[in-house]
Amino acid sequence: MNEAVLENIRTRRVLREMTEEPVAREQIETILEAARWAPSGGNLRPNRYIVIQDPETRRLIRLVSPGMFQKAPALILICTNGDVLIEHSLPPTDRALLIDIGTAAQTMMLAAHALGLGSGPVTSFSREAIKVILNLPASYSPEMFICIGHKAPTARPGMKPWKKITWRDLTHWERFPEG
Repeated sequence: MNEAVLENIRTRRVLREMTEEPVAREQIETILEAARWAPSGGNLRPNRYIVIQDPETRRLIRLVSPGMFQKAPALILICTNGDVLIEHSLPPTDRALLIDIGTAAQTMMLAAHALGLGSGPVTSFSREAIKVILNLPASYSPEMFICIGHKAPTARPGMKPWKKITWRDLTHWERFPEG
């Protein structure tokens, strides 16, 4: 495996403090292109993305998003398109949808990091308010924001684990031991 890819994975962190410096459209497009390559259950691609850069719209979104600590210059909202679910007879509770959201989010955050940008996910927001603010179609369900921006020089380090955790701490081989 390419060492640069592993280093990108190892060094990516959630960024909570960002500057007001705009994110270039080309960088956002690169992040969205990366998201297009994220795995999708059955290759159905139910995710849709809304990019928000307008300061007033971002301000309104922050008012209904208690989990959005960042004042990011760019937001990407991941939505599930219900029309895709209907077309393929999938229930909205299908767990593959959560996996699709997660893989798209992680792919976008890794792409942002590779571009020298910071990012952070937000799931704590009023879905109904977001639908109104962004005038989303009825078939779109807002699922997660990815905040994108440049790291503030005063940014504090992110949360750290209580102790160093290795993959060995998180893994069992074959099955749990008896007893």
